[in-house]
Amino acid sequence: MSAAIAPIEYALPSELEGSLKALASARRLQILEWLKDPIAHFPPQEHGDPLEHGACNLFIVDKLGVSQPTASRHLKVLVDARLVIATRRKGWTYYRRNEARIAELARRIAAI
Repeated sequence: MSAAIAPIEYALPSELEGSLKALASARRLQILEWLKDPIAHFPPQEHGDPLEHGACNLFIVDKLGVSQPTASRHLKVLVDARLVIATRRKGWTYYRRNEARIAELARRIAAI
């Protein structure tokens, strides 16, 4: 194997199941779609670079059109499945896609 980063493996079937369950929500799929291009989908941010840090949780809540607790639950499911990475910055939480994990999940699904 070259010096590239080793692929993330799903060690247990339950990990794969958790990721699939995380994707079993139209709202969570929408969040992942928006995070693909945060500059196009969210307003300018004061403290975090949208490409490096992701989108601020407040912008995600607003765009999703749900309550803060509901949005937080959707984001937690995505973070727990490691499909999204949460980063704390200056008192705010920013979310970005975990592209390596998403690619590994796609690879595993294709192998079924």
